[in-house]
Amino acid sequence: MTHKVHPKAFRIRGMEDFNIHGFYGKKMPQYLEEDFLIKDFLREKLAEASVANIEIEHSANKLNIIIETARAGIIIGRGGEGVEILKKAIEEKLQNLRKRSAGSASAKVSARQVKIDIREVKNPWISAMLIAQMASQQIEKRIPFRQVLKRSMERGMQNKEVKGIKMEVSGRLNGTEIARSEWLKQGRMRLQTIRAKIDYAITEAHCTYGTIGVKVWLYKGDKFE
Repeated sequence: MTHKVHPKAFRIRGMEDFNIHGFYGKKMPQYLEEDFLIKDFLREKLAEASVANIEIEHSANKLNIIIETARAGIIIGRGGEGVEILKKAIEEKLQNLRKRSAGSASAKVSARQVKIDIREVKNPWISAMLIAQMASQQIEKRIPFRQVLKRSMERGMQNKEVKGIKMEVSGRLNGTEIARSEWLKQGRMRLQTIRAKIDYAITEAHCTYGTIGVKVWLYKGDKFE
């Protein structure tokens, strides 16, 4: 009997780190609820902006949000107005959350200054999340899943940083009656080695005949630090 573990959670504190940094202290329930709210809002708002990762840094009076994206221009907008609109929307969401929490301990938490930092991902084919997003978009356009997987894996393996790639899709593939899982692999994939640098992502393709899950593993060599 085997147990499947999230590749990043398996390497936390050894090889990987959390996407949320800073000191919570006694305000952890309030800050944790805010973190989930911010991430859910950004994933929905920036669904078409090819967001690879979202990191949140906490400090005493500031909240720094780092967005890694392959389409920085879509988020920044003309003259940086896109970032300001996004910042105001997040501040409004947090303010409404505090109002709903009125009367509880979390309502006493003062508002913090929100800062958004946009970082551009120059090569989307070395990011598991971006590969998964592009694959799910193609599956939604009714492109055969095997063709999507083979093309994505070939493009990924053309990069020197990528030593191996594995992709899996599950659901009613090509509209069949019975759901199943299919996977393909190229190169090396050392999932059981803790010092192996594994980039993992999961997305969903929403088709007319149901939802298809897409998983991507990228092996980027070993880390000896």
